[in-house]
Amino acid sequence: MTTRGELTETLRGWFTGRLPEDLFDGPPEVTVDREEITVVGRIPAPETAEGASAAEQAAALAGRLKEFRERTRRARMDVASEAEHRFGRKVSWGARCGDSTQMFTTLSVPVMTRLRQGERQLLDTLVDAGVARSRSDALGWCVRQVGERAETWLAELRDAMRKVEEVREAGPDLG
Repeated sequence: MTTRGELTETLRGWFTGRLPEDLFDGPPEVTVDREEITVVGRIPAPETAEGASAAEQAAALAGRLKEFRERTRRARMDVASEAEHRFGRKVSWGARCGDSTQMFTTLSVPVMTRLRQGERQLLDTLVDAGVARSRSDALGWCVRQVGERAETWLAELRDAMRKVEEVREAGPDLG
């Protein structure tokens, strides 16, 4: 059985070898889950005039990201089509330019869950307060809040999960 770490390494290697050499500055960052492969690469930042304002620099970065997206669309679509057929997951794209990251495509996947009344009431409160448009949006908002506020804990949890995978792989073959 392939672990998520091994799959991520395989995908990163495949995309690094398959993407046009001049598409990104260096190898892409590849993230995978059950439904989606996300590929984000760094592109060169535009040169702005000396002393350019923050607004000018932000506009230049936004323009560079838009130009890159349009210019590389066909190549990215071809690679995505091949990867989707080969790996059985949709491919999403993004680019990093300077300190800006823009996602071009991402999936929004329905996730089934069972919530008790108190949990549903919490979501309804967020909807009633205008924080979210629907229970689904409210649940997504809650997940983002946990992700932003528990980053250290989540990193430790992911590290522990990787160690469990390593121990399983080193264990006896029971098959």
